[in-house]
Amino acid sequence: MGIVKEFKEFAVKGNMLDMAVGIIIGGAFGKIISSLVNDVIMPPLGLLIGGVNFTALKLTLKPAAGDTAAVTLNYGNFFQTAVDFAIVAFAIFMVIKAMNSMKRKEEAAPAAPPAPSKEVVLLTEIRDLLKSR
Repeated sequence: MGIVKEFKEFAVKGNMLDMAVGIIIGGAFGKIISSLVNDVIMPPLGLLIGGVNFTALKLTLKPAAGDTAAVTLNYGNFFQTAVDFAIVAFAIFMVIKAMNSMKRKEEAAPAAPPAPSKEVVLLTEIRDLLKSR
């Protein structure tokens, strides 16, 4: 029973919910970046270097023989995935940099002095009344 209770407390904590939301958004963000790389960045890049389709770049280690498929080293896919990673890493870096910048601005903003307590206000009124006599 103790393990179930501990797991329930862990699952209901805000940190786990925040993490779940982050993972879901991160997965969607990854799809957007993959589409950006595959559909927007790589075609012009391939065109600039002679019409190369990067996903088609491969080195045949053993040619196909009968029903056996060829053994290939798909370095074009690796290159494309590396570019995906670099763009995702840069985008996440920029988001974190912006968030840290906003946090620094919040910390740098001078905090308003706290309002005086009821006792201080009452003592101030008493002092002012005594002065006026």
